[in-house]
Amino acid sequence: MPNITYATSERFVQRESTNMETDLLHDGERLFEILTNPFWLTLGWADVAKNKGAPGIDGVTVEAFQENIDQELSRLAEELLNWTYKPSPVKRVEIEKPDGGIRLLGIPCVRDRVVQATLKRIIEPVVVTPLFSDHSFGFIPKRNQGQAVREAQRIVQSGKEWVVDIDLSKFFDRIHHDRLIDRLGKVIKDKRILRLIGKILRSGIMKNGLVIPSLEGSVQGSPLSPLLSNVVLDELDKELERRELEFCRFADDCNIFVKSQKAADRVMKSVSSFIENKLKLVVNQEKSQVAKSREVKFLGLTIIDGHIAISIKSMARAMAKVKELTPRGTHLKLEATMEAINRWYKGWSSYYSLTQFPSQFVKIEMHVRRRLRSRIIDQQKSRRNLYNKLRKKGVGGKLAAKTVFSHNKRWALSHSHAVEKAYPNRYFTKELKQFKRSTFTEDHWLHPRRWSRLV
Repeated sequence: MPNITYATSERFVQRESTNMETDLLHDGERLFEILTNPFWLTLGWADVAKNKGAPGIDGVTVEAFQENIDQELSRLAEELLNWTYKPSPVKRVEIEKPDGGIRLLGIPCVRDRVVQATLKRIIEPVVVTPLFSDHSFGFIPKRNQGQAVREAQRIVQSGKEWVVDIDLSKFFDRIHHDRLIDRLGKVIKDKRILRLIGKILRSGIMKNGLVIPSLEGSVQGSPLSPLLSNVVLDELDKELERRELEFCRFADDCNIFVKSQKAADRVMKSVSSFIENKLKLVVNQEKSQVAKSREVKFLGLTIIDGHIAISIKSMARAMAKVKELTPRGTHLKLEATMEAINRWYKGWSSYYSLTQFPSQFVKIEMHVRRRLRSRIIDQQKSRRNLYNKLRKKGVGGKLAAKTVFSHNKRWALSHSHAVEKAYPNRYFTKELKQFKRSTFTEDHWLHPRRWSRLV
């Protein structure tokens, strides 16, 4: 085994990794030897270090692991070779979903994440290239959400506007281990790799100090989980292809497109039966639906009359986020509040720039300004102070008095002519440095004055 340290392998990783990954396709019997090579464990460690993340049940952080990285990787390689490696139970974490309910996540220990990240690097070129469908876009190299949504748009524009929107209930928690290993075994010839994946799947879950056996499921949150989930759902992809159905899938979010409601109802019934009887998964009947594309949310977006738009639920969540970032009675200055808004909005609007309606960004940005105008009004404490403030900002006495001494409350006042004249849009863009996605220019955008009619 070559003696490659973390420091030295970093210098030639890009030069060597491409050739080595290509060799994997032709050397399926020696994957385990590749896994135990310090060079490949170093690549796995680099992925873990880049993603950072919280410690597992042993409390070891990424930073602490890095302090003795060469020794840690050497020990991992030795344990793997001697089959003394035993993955620790994952730490159970529960987070709230945006639409209600609880999402169950698991945090493996850092050393286990290194093994899983290395496994992913090794088996991904073996599994992805010959196996996965062109209609699957989630967690696959060189594929992304944008490609999935644009493909859905293409299918709808071709005349298939009825959507079979299938939602899988607790998908990651219900993955059948034996079926998964059997499917992996069709493309991975090294049985030692399959044995190791089985150990990882059965490592257990620790919750409130107690270890719960993991008899089914793949921990959502581990480096290997997205790849394994795609292996499971590739069987669904192949069945849909066999039936010559057009579909787009991103992880467990799958939309099938047909021309009529009658066909959609028939597909929903037959595909749901296949998922539950063959794949041993559960279809969430409450969230699954048959509807026209304009009524279906796919990756936060929807297809309206052949155009991509931010879905009504995603817009509502964005408006709620603006409200959260501009609370009443806060001690923060307007500049600090705008900085927080900009940090969130730059990322949010970058993803949703897939929309063809920049007017949706205009709506969010208008809401930000109105919320801040409302705060300015509230900070004046009295109507007389607000009147004086408007006068100092150049508002005429008659207009200022008529506005301030009306019966309107602060939310109505924030949209009044007097307040908008005192604090115009340029005040927020020039002085508070508001970030405006709506002023960008994208080739796929429609005219900014064209509003989408969301369902």
